[in-house]
Amino acid sequence: MNRRVGIAVALALLYVLWGSTYLAIRVSLEAFPPLLMAGVRFLIAGGALYTWGRRSGGAAATARHWLQATGLGALFFVGGNGGVVWAETRVPSGVAALLIAMVPMWIAAIEAVVFGLRPTAGRAVGLVVGLVGVALIVGPGDDGGRVDPFGALALVGSALAWATGTLLSRKVDLPGDAIAASGMQMLGGGVLLTILGLLAGEHHATVVLTARSVSAFLWLMIAGSLVGFTLYQWLLRVSTPAIASTYAYVNPAVAVLLGAVFADEVVSPRLGVAGLLITVAVALISIFRAPLSPSAATASAGSEARTETDGAVRPAPP
Repeated sequence: MNRRVGIAVALALLYVLWGSTYLAIRVSLEAFPPLLMAGVRFLIAGGALYTWGRRSGGAAATARHWLQATGLGALFFVGGNGGVVWAETRVPSGVAALLIAMVPMWIAAIEAVVFGLRPTAGRAVGLVVGLVGVALIVGPGDDGGRVDPFGALALVGSALAWATGTLLSRKVDLPGDAIAASGMQMLGGGVLLTILGLLAGEHHATVVLTARSVSAFLWLMIAGSLVGFTLYQWLLRVSTPAIASTYAYVNPAVAVLLGAVFADEVVSPRLGVAGLLITVAVALISIFRAPLSPSAATASAGSEARTETDGAVRPAPP
């Protein structure tokens, strides 16, 4: 198999695997409480990734590494994934995927508001288009597309947490091995999610295991976290970040389709238009990058080179 065919196959698998995680979360929630389910998932997957990274020759992590990895894990896997899991107790999986797809929009907004990085015209248009799409999803309507406002708010917070973690991860000091660093963040997030679940009393919840719910949980852990992450890392090595990140345009469509087919989720005309607007917005924001001053460009180049090799930034789905 030549490289182009391998890249095409890996992308197709990534689109399906990561696009399916939203439905798998919903099915897992039929049996498991949300925070403990997410916590156990990341403890197991994170432990496997960290062990794999260490055995491949990665340097041992210091206490400082663990502290910073746990901080990022709180943003990515507690605020990010934990918010998605909780929100899916109230909103359809397809809606969750559409709102989380706006992570690039929130990154661009933070860069503009906090760091003063004025967006290009294309990015500005993308931000406006994206906001219209979000408004269509969360706004009132009588076409069967009404979305629970608390679930929608949790998803907006999740996207913001993931965007914040992505920006902060460019500045933290983590082990050079991408797999070990990602495993550390998953472990940190898994510990925090488990503690929150215990504090919320989720360990008292009645758990009725079914083949369907257990299969969905295993799918999340193996296909979503381990296989999907490995494919993404391979794509970053053999292609470009732009190609590897095209999953951001495709995952929402896959999630909406799977939710409609396997979970009878309603795809209203308003939701369809919102999904199209969000996809266009993400594409515009990703394509039209903001120009940097020479000094900022130099610093950014060094930062981006580090994150592309050490795995500090991984725009992974739930």
